[in-house]
Amino acid sequence: MLRVDSRKVLKGDTYLDLSNGKYVMDAINNGASLIISEKDYEFDTLIVADVRSYLSNYLKERVNLNDIKLIGITGTNGKTTSCYLTYQLLNLLNLKTAYIGTIGFYIDDKIKDLNNTTPDLYELYEMFDICIKEDIKVIVMEVSSHSLELDRLRDINFDIAAFTNLTLDHIDFHVNMDNYLNAKRKLFDKLRNDKLGILNSDSIYYDKFLVDNTITYGLNGDIKLIDYNLFINKSIFRILVDSEYEIELNIPCLYNIYNYLNAFIIAYKLGFDIEDIICKTKLLKAPKGRFQVINYGDNVIIIDYAHTPDAVNNILDNVNKYRTGKLITIIGCGGSRDKSKRSIMGLTSTINSDYVIFTNDNPRDEDEMDIINDIISEINTNNYEVITDRSLAIKKGINLLDKDDILLILGKGHEEYQIIKNEKLPFSDFDTVLQYIKKEV
Repeated sequence: MLRVDSRKVLKGDTYLDLSNGKYVMDAINNGASLIISEKDYEFDTLIVADVRSYLSNYLKERVNLNDIKLIGITGTNGKTTSCYLTYQLLNLLNLKTAYIGTIGFYIDDKIKDLNNTTPDLYELYEMFDICIKEDIKVIVMEVSSHSLELDRLRDINFDIAAFTNLTLDHIDFHVNMDNYLNAKRKLFDKLRNDKLGILNSDSIYYDKFLVDNTITYGLNGDIKLIDYNLFINKSIFRILVDSEYEIELNIPCLYNIYNYLNAFIIAYKLGFDIEDIICKTKLLKAPKGRFQVINYGDNVIIIDYAHTPDAVNNILDNVNKYRTGKLITIIGCGGSRDKSKRSIMGLTSTINSDYVIFTNDNPRDEDEMDIINDIISEINTNNYEVITDRSLAIKKGINLLDKDDILLILGKGHEEYQIIKNEKLPFSDFDTVLQYIKKEV
């Protein structure tokens, strides 16, 4: 059997060297009988010009994607919610659809967690094969800038590509915003068949993603957002297509209306009746860890994955429109990742909250206080404190709640782990909240 992960190699397997030799000896020690590589080794080796092309051709011969529609959604924020809403909506409209992205691989329900938002080629084709056997008609995928830049999607083409937005993130990897934009843009070069592009026209970068067959959404889009009313547990808004339609979405925040419009347009362009789409919309739910509300007495606790300056600003701005009491925010920044956004997130949090607790959020192999010091470096107010232990930070935040207050816990969302040094330790914001408030009741 062909293997691309040296840890999974069994005696007699062929190992495809995607790591430029890094794990070849591990594969040999585990029993590989043949190495396929661009290099020659003192071992049975098949030398090829490009291992990724070899893998792509190998997989395409075994898995035929011609009868499945592939939908890819990219952007800094909103990929998960846009994809998950699309996945739900199409299934509610009786079009059997799978989802691949940050929160896992889903067919009807979650099949498994994934290590990357967009997995590498071999793992993707394993999932594609399952989709074919399950008679899936549409696969909707989150497409990350890393996957596009690292060519994880070699020779995989999409019927529909959607762009949500582009804001500061991943500069540690892409170096600058131009490179980041160009990586995202590669998704639209991978369109096939009708080559439909769906764009958020309210993003200042939307014109960089234009293709011949483009439909836009937003305040000035082809699908025009006319007005909206936001509530703590839902959004009601009107759009103009050929006629005006009022839509009720049981997910709050303006940015989630934008996320939903990707799902709406995809369903509409796949031929579904607008009235049917709107009817099913009332049944949609947000993915886990995206504006996840826990009612606690007269207070509300909200868990959200917001971990970029734009996402943090958006959720703070939206929640400030609802609240009648104080807003308390718990937030951190990831270690060994983009440092440029830390001070921005710290400043944004303290400006838009009554009180902030800064804490750990996957510090990885960075010193936790180095991260905290980066976060607080631009703050000139005293409405914050530092509690690096995230569990203790959450407990303190809950204890600070008074009547009609809101506690925002940002950054980890659906994640069920905390990465400290080289260890991936079990941790869930949601579970931590529930365990604590049950003790308090």
